[in-house]
Amino acid sequence: MDRQTPDGWQEVAEGTTDDDGRITSLGPEALEAGTYRIDFETGSYFAAADTETFFPSVSLIFELTDPAQHYHVPLLISPFAYSTYRGS
Repeated sequence: MDRQTPDGWQEVAEGTTDDDGRITSLGPEALEAGTYRIDFETGSYFAAADTETFFPSVSLIFELTDPAQHYHVPLLISPFAYSTYRGS
């Protein structure tokens, strides 16, 4: 996960999904308000399953406005479509 700064994107955390497709703990305990990006390497996920995909990677950029809130950023993906939303 990266945070947008005046000098560009700065990495704040890195993680790998588990067998259930989740990262249970990503990054510092608290984040500042700002714009963040999560890059999902979906190509390697589908390659491991010997499945062709249209999306070799997916980048989600979102605005964190209240650092006191919990943010859950899911990615739902199939080989040829994806969706996301702000979870709770």
